[in-house]
Amino acid sequence: MSVVARQGFKYSIIGYIGFLLGTVSAIFIFPNDFEFYGKLRYSMQTAEMLVPFVVFGISYANVKFFHSVQKDGKNQNMLSLSLLTVAVNFLIFCGIFFILPYFYPKFLKTQAWNIKEIILPLILVLSFCAIFNKYTSNYKRIVVSNIFDNLFPKIANLGAFCLFFYFAMSQQVALSFFFGIFTLMLFGYIYYTNKLEKINLDFNTDYFKKDNFWKEFANYSFFGFLGTFGNYLAINSFMIGEYMGMEENGIYSTLYALISLISIPQLGLFNISAPIISQHLADGDMEGLDRFHKKTSLSLYFLGAVLFSCIMVGFPYLTHFMPKNGMMLREYEPVVWIWGSAVLIDLATGFNGNIISLSKYYKFNILVMLLLAGLTIALNFYFLKNTDLKLIGIALSTAISLTTYNVVKIVFNYIMFKVSPLTIEMIFVSIICTLAITVAIVLPNFSNNFINLIYKPAVVLLLIFIGNYFTKIFPVENYLNRNFIKSIFKFK
Repeated sequence: MSVVARQGFKYSIIGYIGFLLGTVSAIFIFPNDFEFYGKLRYSMQTAEMLVPFVVFGISYANVKFFHSVQKDGKNQNMLSLSLLTVAVNFLIFCGIFFILPYFYPKFLKTQAWNIKEIILPLILVLSFCAIFNKYTSNYKRIVVSNIFDNLFPKIANLGAFCLFFYFAMSQQVALSFFFGIFTLMLFGYIYYTNKLEKINLDFNTDYFKKDNFWKEFANYSFFGFLGTFGNYLAINSFMIGEYMGMEENGIYSTLYALISLISIPQLGLFNISAPIISQHLADGDMEGLDRFHKKTSLSLYFLGAVLFSCIMVGFPYLTHFMPKNGMMLREYEPVVWIWGSAVLIDLATGFNGNIISLSKYYKFNILVMLLLAGLTIALNFYFLKNTDLKLIGIALSTAISLTTYNVVKIVFNYIMFKVSPLTIEMIFVSIICTLAITVAIVLPNFSNNFINLIYKPAVVLLLIFIGNYFTKIFPVENYLNRNFIKSIFKFK
């Protein structure tokens, strides 16, 4: 088995473990106290939103220039100067952070200022982790970094919450544990990087001054920085925390965990499809790329629509098995419908963005990411300030911005490459799933919610299976057989 195959398989396993841990915790544990869970999520996602201003794209440059720098034996020099630059950037960031209240006094009343003791150190730790993450990826080792990035944050959330809620410890103790896990992650990165190749700090700037290499490095870093503004989830979490409160942020995070189930088919898609996309682009085979694009997008949309349909009919009964605050989620059932539909549209577009990022037009991706961020912020402001929709408004904002973002990429890819993810079969999938949901909803309910939770989604699955059997949209028989299951465990 090749290194890539082993790493790819382990990467997927870690990804699914992390996904299940986060989802199960968000549904069955965190609803016990939405306010404290909201504070944890706010701290984490606000830090993630601000990290790019400290890293400034340097992590991406560590991948772009690694091999050329390594040939000259200066990769340790690049790593050292990258870490030093991040440290300096953090000091500048802190200076701006503490000076800002003098120019904008209202900043003192924000949640970000009130819990700056956890957010600022977290920004520094995550910034260093971002450098090590990209640097170690050059050695084609992605499993350990996936453990750090995927499992550690979930352990931090779960551990801190349990200390606070189940063991009745103070928020200060719980938040200290929360930050401690991320500090442990940073030391883990340092240890692992040193294991791959002994770290020798070298802060000499001569190599970067030669032929003005630093300008090329800084230019690429800047474009990498611009491409990090599309994290609409972090933007939403920050704005909900500031304008609605931590409890609503906790509810939002729980709903997101539920809705993200729809995206399960998308896990690992880019890692698998990137070489195929690159090959088609290199060969100029746009017809082959179009066929691959349509086939992959249809599969993602079909599987996502099946999961979405099951969630829709099962959600009202699932809330009965959540902790006491679970019933609060029923008020926001429209959020699941609206946001879930937007995620489905995102699945239907397949690897639209990946085609652009792997082509010579990669800078266009930066523009649409900025569009997504700007539109999300503007719409959030509108719905929060001018309506009483609360989280439903945030869901509408996300749906509008994410759909616009995807439509722009569809149009761009069709104009430039003559490829499109959309097919007539997607309409048939939508009709079948809509009919299945409608039938399941109008069917009578049992007095036992557990029976309803099982039998309603089962009816949906049965109806979709029957509809697919006659329309032959998705080759289910290729996956529900012994040979396919066996093939999952083969890596040749």
